[in-house]
Amino acid sequence: MKKYRKKKAEQISAEAEWIAIRENEAEANQYAAKCLTVCAGVGALAWLFNLLGIFIIPPMVMNIGMPFTILFFLIPALLCRLTKGTPVWLKYVILICGITSIFILSSAMPKHGVLAWAVPISLSCHYYSKRLTQLTLVASWVLFSASIYVGMYIGEGDLNLLITEPDITRRVITGKMLFEASLFFVLPRALTLLGISSICTTIATRTRRLLEKQIKDSEERQRISTELDVATRIQADMLPCIFPAFPERPEFDIYASMNPAKEVGGDFYDFFMVDNTHLAVVIADVSGKGIPAALFMVIGKTLIKDHTKPGCDLGDIFSEVNELLCESNSEGLFITAFEGTLDLVTGEFRFVNAGHEMPFIAKAGSAYEPYKLKPGFVLAGMENMKYQSGCIQLSPGDKIFQYTDGVTEATNAAHELYGMERLSKILAKNTAEPPAKLLSAVKADIDAFVGDAPQFDDITMLCVSYLKKLNCPD
Repeated sequence: MKKYRKKKAEQISAEAEWIAIRENEAEANQYAAKCLTVCAGVGALAWLFNLLGIFIIPPMVMNIGMPFTILFFLIPALLCRLTKGTPVWLKYVILICGITSIFILSSAMPKHGVLAWAVPISLSCHYYSKRLTQLTLVASWVLFSASIYVGMYIGEGDLNLLITEPDITRRVITGKMLFEASLFFVLPRALTLLGISSICTTIATRTRRLLEKQIKDSEERQRISTELDVATRIQADMLPCIFPAFPERPEFDIYASMNPAKEVGGDFYDFFMVDNTHLAVVIADVSGKGIPAALFMVIGKTLIKDHTKPGCDLGDIFSEVNELLCESNSEGLFITAFEGTLDLVTGEFRFVNAGHEMPFIAKAGSAYEPYKLKPGFVLAGMENMKYQSGCIQLSPGDKIFQYTDGVTEATNAAHELYGMERLSKILAKNTAEPPAKLLSAVKADIDAFVGDAPQFDDITMLCVSYLKKLNCPD
């Protein structure tokens, strides 16, 4: 199975590399065609200058050679337009057209066409193929050498190569001239071309390696992205997300939401029945962001829920959880947490706060107001911490809203914080709303305030409404 997976991964990687190379070749075809089109324009301009007498190249040579040179320069652009630059064979046609154009130009004007031989070799390195650049070099060598000899007979004429007569048809070419042309012109210029090609070959090879590395990095990013998507779904599934949560319980209504700043977050909430008469609610914020915080969140959430049992004091629960978290906290993370249990019979709401935000409480018929309490130390911050629980007496119609600091510290483009004042106003404005609508209103207000600014922290909220007392038989 492992061998099969490895082979499958290698096949996928090879396929991704092939696709990337093909995409690059299509772009290189378009680029090379544009470059040769520019060369055609330069050739046409030179032809015009010669006709106007600005250049002194023999008109017969220019009038015969330049139309064919321009034609072969323009063929790649036409083919790219017809094929969109995608066929595999197109790169060979483009380079052949480029080499042919330079051959004609160099044969007609040996004195002026030497530098033009760098064009096809330079274009070949855009395909990131050492082999293609080497093939282009060989073809350029052959036709470059041929153009020197052809130019001695029909070209513009070079006084360093041959003795010319005013009439091009009366040239005298001797064996000595051919030997000297080979020794003093073909050989040194071919070596110069070799030097240029070595640079282009190095560029093509190095760029190919960079492209392959980029492909592997892209595959790795895609793998990580896929795993993060899975982690996001797993984390979302860990939090209670089916609402109404307890449709069979008319004594209360509860709603919660968590919007992570990254793919996975460090905030969490939880609610569950401790027994038939007690509802537990938890909201917490792990320091840091991303995967480390999310993993620590899983540990913290699991420990708090596992230790919350009927009859256990919440302060003792947090003390025990704190010791366990400190034992497995090599990264130095910590958790701010708030847990409360609501007695559905008496309305007593016992709570413990480990460095978390103060809750808002709305008494029946009154607006939400912050409930000031003394927070304890954060969880996992220090060993041997003792936490004290507190108590609030609720009546039917009372509501509790709790949140993480991602709410009040939401920041807009002007680097302004959402703040407690805005939160108090939106809560007061929506006091009569049930928990689900209340949280939606708060989130909408935060979004309106933040605008297009990026979210820097997880935004988590929870609201529980105590609707009626539970009739418990004696």
